[in-house]
Amino acid sequence: MPVDQAALDAVALSRDEYDLLLQQLGREPNEVELGMFGSLWSEHCGYKNSKPLLRLFPSGGDHILTQVGAENAGAIDIGDGLCAVMKVESHNHPSAVEPYQGAATGVGGIVRDIFAMGAYPIALLDSLRFGSFGDQQTQFLFNGVVGGIGWYGNCLGIPTVGGEVAFSEAYTGNPLVNAMCLGIAETKKLLSAKATGARNVFLLVGSDTGRDGIHGASGLASRTDPEARFEEMRPAVQVGNPFMEKLLMEACYELASEHGGWVAGLQDLGAAGLTSSVVECCAKGRSGAILNLDRVPRREPGMTAYEIMLSESQERMLVIAKREHVDDVTALFQRWELHCEPIGEVTGGHEVVIFDSGVEVARVPVEIATEPPLYRRQGVRPAELAERNAFDLASLADIAATDALPTLLRLLASPNIASKRGVYRTYDHQVLNGTVTPPGGDAAVVRVAGTGRGLALTTDCNARLCYLDPYAGGAAAVAEAARNVVCTGATPVAITDCLNFGNPEKLEVAYQLEQCIRGIAEACLQFDTPVVSGNVSLYNESRGRAIYPTPVIGMLGILDDVSRHLIAGFPAADRQVYLLGGLVEQETGALSGSEYLEVVHQRVAGLPSVDLVAERRLQRVVLQAHREGLLASAHDCSDGGLAVALAECAILGGHGFHGEAAVSGRLDAALFGEAQGRIIVALAAHADADRLVTLAGELSVPCTRIGVTAAGESFSFDSISTDVGTLRKAYEALV
Repeated sequence: MPVDQAALDAVALSRDEYDLLLQQLGREPNEVELGMFGSLWSEHCGYKNSKPLLRLFPSGGDHILTQVGAENAGAIDIGDGLCAVMKVESHNHPSAVEPYQGAATGVGGIVRDIFAMGAYPIALLDSLRFGSFGDQQTQFLFNGVVGGIGWYGNCLGIPTVGGEVAFSEAYTGNPLVNAMCLGIAETKKLLSAKATGARNVFLLVGSDTGRDGIHGASGLASRTDPEARFEEMRPAVQVGNPFMEKLLMEACYELASEHGGWVAGLQDLGAAGLTSSVVECCAKGRSGAILNLDRVPRREPGMTAYEIMLSESQERMLVIAKREHVDDVTALFQRWELHCEPIGEVTGGHEVVIFDSGVEVARVPVEIATEPPLYRRQGVRPAELAERNAFDLASLADIAATDALPTLLRLLASPNIASKRGVYRTYDHQVLNGTVTPPGGDAAVVRVAGTGRGLALTTDCNARLCYLDPYAGGAAAVAEAARNVVCTGATPVAITDCLNFGNPEKLEVAYQLEQCIRGIAEACLQFDTPVVSGNVSLYNESRGRAIYPTPVIGMLGILDDVSRHLIAGFPAADRQVYLLGGLVEQETGALSGSEYLEVVHQRVAGLPSVDLVAERRLQRVVLQAHREGLLASAHDCSDGGLAVALAECAILGGHGFHGEAAVSGRLDAALFGEAQGRIIVALAAHADADRLVTLAGELSVPCTRIGVTAAGESFSFDSISTDVGTLRKAYEALV
């Protein structure tokens, strides 16, 4: 019987896609097969609208150990026989429907991606976006998401060391919840997600399978407007058990680190559950599989083959055990009090054949299932940008000198700039004793146990810039992430990204997606930071309007000597302070997409720009100055501009500041403009000033002495005169 439209809608397949499936299969799929193809051909699993564009990313390098997309996460050689394994993923739609469990299981999913590689997770970061701060629904979503992240991560014993939180009306009803995880592994003990070796055994380990999460991949992650489909989609949100995940994590790490020879592969069960884990492992291993669903432990009676194959119940792993070591692997997991059941075998064919109660219920060709149709759309620049980009910023009245301090305090208290201590104190950032710098600075720094090295981590994206100019905004996201890592003294080496956009079938969104990716790719080439892993989250829309294009960049940097890391706050009194990479005076263009423009003038307008060559030179100067021991602190200028950055340095360090540089021209642009490529540094000693100026001159990087740190709490810069206590009170208004 031909499939009706309601059945196709249930699995998020279009009629054209179904017709293509019929052509390739040569027959009508049955119900189980249709559900499996719907999930595997979904945007979440199949990357139908993004895969052609993702090929633009540079993904290789001397230190890169994995091929992007081929494994659960990306691995980077960090020396001493060790590698860093990292990835960022989204759980946006589930968090919109059920914020606590949606965010919690997002953490669980990204952690499994890391230990599926044989790495031990040592750090979590999150990048969060919500609607307008004062909105009641926003507060509900915000509290649920923060609570869910803290609950799951704290129970796992993994420190949440950094991240970002932003608010904008653009995310009303469709929050973004992106989670990043970093793990460490011995390079020679990395595991793969391949099903190889005929008659090797698929072992399903961990939680029993239930009905939660069905249609999570094809439904929640591939449809628009979760707010409008709240009740329909709520059963598709997974339910987490972090204590079960903790057992899984420890058991899988023991397996990888001590008995890796027992297994051919390891894969977590995430989106589309057993369907994606088995089929994708077979695709990577160029193999087939026979599954017996009678062996799948389930926690609900009467579950059908359809439900078992598409369930997204959490805390489950698929182990491809070598047949001669099945008993060994089973005994290891049983010792950790985990269910471990053989559910099938690897075959030499190219199909996944599924039996239930002795009856064949599905026969899925691996190649067809993992090669969905790809779409390359000719995007159209959003018409609304013409007016916003052309807006004459000079037509706005400049602020008076007497308004400089009130404006600074207003910006420090704005939700996008104010201290997020109220968020990160919910998380345990000190567990494992590897956190070197606490949350609140430019980037997190963690130790690599057993070595003197450190790793710097950050997540960054200014979505307003990406909205106003997707290419420049994408490039700026990479530049800022690299700048934040450099401000710790670390050398940027690789990124993982989470590309959050609206409905790609709308040509304006297709334009944003392609231009952001092109900007990111160009910046990655300039900074030599290849993309090693990532995630794409599309169809982020609510009430008929897409979110801001939000390509979140997770950046990794390496510190050869972690004891010499830099801090963001002023370290002591009587330290000379320099601005590297820009002048105090700024043109009105620096106000483009700024927090000042939106907070004070209620406008998102202008045309942002980024000079990647100049940015690269700036970062080289800071790293060389750090290597020579010239610097005591470094902090980048971003949201709120120079005045806000100086205030943050004083607040974080607990020392005052006396500015010596006078502002000429527009005061608002000089104090609160957000021109890219600027870093504030405090010198280790007065005698180091000449060498810093020389270094900067050699690379044609502007270098301006702007003041000196002070004992006590006095703070002054141009027309601003106050004390650190007043600045701190504004900055911590939301704590």
